[in-house]
Amino acid sequence: MANANLYSLLPKVDELLEDKSIQELLDKIPRSLVLDVIRQELDTLRASIRENKLDKEELKGQLDGLVARISRRANQEASYKFKRVINATGVIIHTNLGRSLLNDKILDNIKEIASNYSNLEYDLQSAKRGSRYSIIESLICEITGAEAALVVNNNAAAVLLALSTLAKGREVIVSRGELIEIGGSFRIPEVMEESGAILREVGTTNKTHLRDYENVIGEETAALLKVHTSNYRILGFTSSVSIKELVDLKTKYQIPLIEDLGSGVLVDLAKYGLNHEPTVQESLANGADVVTFSGDKLLGGPQAGIILGKKEHISLMKQNPLTRAIRVDKFTLAALEVTLRYYLDEERALREIPTLRMLTMPIAEIEAKAKNLLDLIEGQGLDKAFTLEIQDDFSEVGGGSLPLEELATKCLVLSSDKYKIESIEGLLRGFNPPIITRIYRDRIYFDLRTIKEGEFKTIVEGLTHVANTLRES
Repeated sequence: MANANLYSLLPKVDELLEDKSIQELLDKIPRSLVLDVIRQELDTLRASIRENKLDKEELKGQLDGLVARISRRANQEASYKFKRVINATGVIIHTNLGRSLLNDKILDNIKEIASNYSNLEYDLQSAKRGSRYSIIESLICEITGAEAALVVNNNAAAVLLALSTLAKGREVIVSRGELIEIGGSFRIPEVMEESGAILREVGTTNKTHLRDYENVIGEETAALLKVHTSNYRILGFTSSVSIKELVDLKTKYQIPLIEDLGSGVLVDLAKYGLNHEPTVQESLANGADVVTFSGDKLLGGPQAGIILGKKEHISLMKQNPLTRAIRVDKFTLAALEVTLRYYLDEERALREIPTLRMLTMPIAEIEAKAKNLLDLIEGQGLDKAFTLEIQDDFSEVGGGSLPLEELATKCLVLSSDKYKIESIEGLLRGFNPPIITRIYRDRIYFDLRTIKEGEFKTIVEGLTHVANTLRES
C-alpha cells in the first residue's frame, strides 16, 4: 500500500506558479502550456507514490529537481517543431533535410521583401497591375536563351501544367524507360493522368528507338515527352532516343517536344570534374520546345518548378486556370531572383551558391576542415571518450541528381568501445540543434563536405553533451 503521507509533500499547482523560475517561464511561454506540464509532472509523482516506487528521501530528491524538469519540458514543448539541423551526412541536396541551402544575401532579400510591401503584382512604370512572373522571366530568358518562362511551386507542378495546357484529353508519347518515380512515391504516369493527358507508352524498359515513337503518332498525338532520368541510370544493354533525334519527328508532324530535366542545371559540371549533366541551355539548343526543372536541386535555389521555352506555349500556360493554384509566393520569387542573378557570372555562381560550392569543393579544403574539427574535439578532451580519426570516403549529390556521382571527401569517423554507436547517434540527433550523421559498420561518420565551419563549435558541444550523458547513465 502506498504511503499516503508522501502525497502531502507534493506542492500545489498555485505554489509552483509562484516560483521565480516558473514566473520567468510564464513571460515567454503560454500559461496553459506551463500548467499542463506542471500537472503532468505532479501526476507522474503521484503515480510513483501510488505504485510504491519512491520512499520519502527519493521523493524529496525528485522534488528538488521538479522546477528544473518543468522548465526544461515546457521549453521543449514550446519550441518550434520545424528546426535547423546540422547535415553531417555528406549528401549535398538532401531531400529529407531541405535540399539546397540559401546564402545570407538571398535571406537578406527575402527578409526585405517579407517585412515590407513589394511590387509583387504592380508595374512600377505604368502604375498598373503587373504580373508576378515578369519579375524574373527576363532574367531566366537572359541566362538560358529561352523565349519565355514561368515559375510554379515545384517541378511536378511544372510538368502537370505543361501537359494540362498542351495535351489535355489527347495523347502524349513517352518511352517506357522514362516513366520514372520521383520523391514521395509520385510517378510520371500519375502526374500525366492528373493533367488530363493520355499516356502513350513506347519501347521497352531498356530499349526505345525512334521508330517506336513514329509508329504511334496519329491524330490524337498532342506532344512528345522526353524525361531525363536524373535520379537513376539504366546501364548495359540499353538505347534511348535523344532530344536531337526527336526534333525531326516534332518538326515533321508539327507537335511540341517537352523535356522534363528534373534536377535542372545551368552550368556544365563536367568542367569541374563531375559527370556531365545535360544543361537547360543544351536542351533548348537541341530543339526542346518546353523544358521543366526544379529550383532547389542543382540550380541551388528555393523550391520551385521552372518552365521555359517557346513563347506560344508558355503564354498558353499563363492563361491556364491551374496556374493560379500552383503559383509561387513572394518569398520564392525573392530567393529565386538573387540565385539566378549569380548565374550571370559563372565564377560567382560557383562561389556564392552553397550547392555549387559544395559540389566543387577541393579535397584539400575538406581535409583542412576535418583536421580543424578534430583539433577542436581533442582540445576538449573528447578523444578520451571516443576514438576519432580522419578517413577517405565519398559524398553523394542527392536530391535525385547525378545518381552515379561519387565525390571524394574526408570524414571524421567516431567509434567507441564503451558505448553503443546507436546511443551516440541518437543523442546527437536529439541535441539542439540536431546533428544528423550516418552509421556504417558500427561507426559514425561526419562528412566535412556538408558541414559548415560555423557549425564546428556546435558539434563539439554536441559530443560533450553525449559524453556527459553516457557517463552519467
